[in-house]
Amino acid sequence: MPMDDLYRDYILEHYRRPHNFGVLEQPSATFEGSNPLCGDRITMQLQVEHGVVTGVGFTGRGCAISQASASLLTDEIKGKPVVEVADFAATDLLDLLGIEISPARLKCAMLSFDSLQHLLDDIDAKPLGQEAG
Repeated sequence: MPMDDLYRDYILEHYRRPHNFGVLEQPSATFEGSNPLCGDRITMQLQVEHGVVTGVGFTGRGCAISQASASLLTDEIKGKPVVEVADFAATDLLDLLGIEISPARLKCAMLSFDSLQHLLDDIDAKPLGQEAG
C-alpha cells in the first residue's frame, strides 16, 4: 500500500472515530471556532489543573481534515504542561497530519490549532520563551 494511502486511511480513521470527542464537565476554557468558507465548526475545551492539561475535548462537524486535525491535536496536548502546549506550532500539527495540505484546505487543517490559541489566551498561557519573569 502506498504511503499516501496509509496517511489517508489514518486521517479517515480519526474522522470516523475522533479521539477526545465530547464535552468536558468543568472546562477551564471553551472556544467555538469556525471556517466560514466551508462551514467547518468546532467547539474545543481545555481543563487545566496545576499547569497541566488534564482534559481536552471537542465537538463539531466538518470535513475529514478539520475533524481529524482536532482529534490528532487533542491527543497530542492531553496530559502535557500548558507551557509545552503553548510552544506547539502550526507546523507541528501539519506534521501530525502527515499529508500535503493544499492552500484551499489549510484553513480546515488549522481550525483546531486556531481554536487552541484562543483557549491558551483565555487561560493566559505563554510559550516557554515568553514567560513573565
